[in-house]
Amino acid sequence: MDTDMQRDHIEPVTENGVVVDIRVRSGGRALCILGSGGAARELAILEALPDLTDRLPVLLGTGMGHALKALLHDTSGPVAVVDKERELLRRTDIARGLPPKDAARVFWITDDAAGQVLRQLTAWQNRHGGLPLFPIPHPFYMRLDRPFYHGLREQLTASARFDFWSRAVRPRFVDAAPRLLLITSQYFLMGELVEACKRLGIEHRLLALDNREVASAEFVERLLKAVVTFHPDCILTLNHLGVDREGVLMELLERLQLPLASWFVDNPHLILHLYDKLISPWTTLFTWDADNIGSLREMGFEHVFHLPLGTDPRRFHPRMAGRAPASWKTPLSFVGNSMIYKVGARLKAGRFPRPLLRAFRDISTRFGASEERSVREFLRHAAPELLAIYEALPTNEAKLAYETAITWEATRQYRAACVTSLLPFDPLIVGDPGWNIIFRHTSPAPRLHRELNYYEELPVFYPCSDINFNCTSKQMKGAVNQRVFDVPAAGAFVLTDWREQMDILFEPDTEIVCYHTPEEVPDLVRHYAGNARERMRITQAARRRVLAEHTWEHRITTLLDHMRGIYGTPTRAPLSPTA
Repeated sequence: MDTDMQRDHIEPVTENGVVVDIRVRSGGRALCILGSGGAARELAILEALPDLTDRLPVLLGTGMGHALKALLHDTSGPVAVVDKERELLRRTDIARGLPPKDAARVFWITDDAAGQVLRQLTAWQNRHGGLPLFPIPHPFYMRLDRPFYHGLREQLTASARFDFWSRAVRPRFVDAAPRLLLITSQYFLMGELVEACKRLGIEHRLLALDNREVASAEFVERLLKAVVTFHPDCILTLNHLGVDREGVLMELLERLQLPLASWFVDNPHLILHLYDKLISPWTTLFTWDADNIGSLREMGFEHVFHLPLGTDPRRFHPRMAGRAPASWKTPLSFVGNSMIYKVGARLKAGRFPRPLLRAFRDISTRFGASEERSVREFLRHAAPELLAIYEALPTNEAKLAYETAITWEATRQYRAACVTSLLPFDPLIVGDPGWNIIFRHTSPAPRLHRELNYYEELPVFYPCSDINFNCTSKQMKGAVNQRVFDVPAAGAFVLTDWREQMDILFEPDTEIVCYHTPEEVPDLVRHYAGNARERMRITQAARRRVLAEHTWEHRITTLLDHMRGIYGTPTRAPLSPTA
């Protein structure tokens, strides 16, 4: 709801010519401050309050003034009131109706930016001895603008449980050894980063997050306790995990002056659109795809860096080959999803307009063949007749679902063409049952194997193939995927499609072999299938490069060096990644 509500949104409720309530119309709803409960409903928020002698009460919403007047009557100390509904305040004129002695005790905050509200409350808190803040939410305001008032209540509730502000704000990256707080979940990469921290000797603490806890009082409280007891130099999260859509966490970190490093290992634009309050000087973004840097900076992020994927050479190691079953031994293999079921599910869920569906396959083909990274921009230049239909989709989520469907279909087509080029060489295809559909008319049918577990089976599988074939998703037209690092680390040979960012990671033809189109694949397969010595030379060179530059330890080191450069002091003793 707008901060300054218009007059036609507000309707006084009178009895015998006296205003006893106010009705607010917002978003098709009609909300009354008091409703049928009258003044008793508002006074009920003061029931069961603890002793406020050593606390600073913060009333979230003024209402009709009954609770404020009762609070002033029952206490003798200062009271803060947070109320950004300026037109309501004008209509009720409660501030002017208070006796001068009571009015002098009230600290009014009418700012509509939660971060500014918190800063004002902190200054007020410091003026009154740093006593804990105690929020008292008014139910009408929690319904009127839940993200704003609920977010404030969550932060204040968490912070009120212990006095931390004097200890929480401190210089960051002062010591040579950084201290890292990791927001953890079930995401596959976090375990690798934790192990990398252990090997580097980086002091770290884990803050586990259930997705249901994002920005909850319990999560915020655990975060604040970790800040006070552990004194982290920064927080690391993946794909903005733990960052709530209302900006509660971002505002809290800004108040703490605690930097956040958010490493996107998926398309950041498919994630960041969900957030209203993104930009903060205390947030630095890292992206696995250098193509995203420009667009992220255009969004307003000052600090954006390229941070590719990596590998764990202790998990992906040549010694794992001895554990493989004999059936895995093959001259040529491909590991990957057919994308058939993913595309089908996305189309079914998206329920896109018929014109978008009719052109879906053609647009996917053309997008896949183009150099354009953005589906939206591709439509603008290549299919303007569809752009208006796309723009008319009801939500950002719907638009991004369509973009994802196009990207996945382009990947499906490209992947099918690449794998088809392998068929004369009898490859072993490891993936989902969708491959049976793709090759249902192929005779003889190719060899298919069920999907393999990334952690337990793929490190064993890769060394079993003379040639591991790789084709990258069309989500990443310039970036390099995980397999390019994992396969050489395992002591195996990889034949992959060329990507612009490949050249900054490996030396072509010396450390990596690439094809540019599916048509090139057969000749390359023939050549390297018959040259075991050359395969070994390239594999060994690639593994040396991976061990020297592309482990998770290297990525953590790079990330922390960037964070120190922005938020701290020069490193007195550099971190030493282990090979």
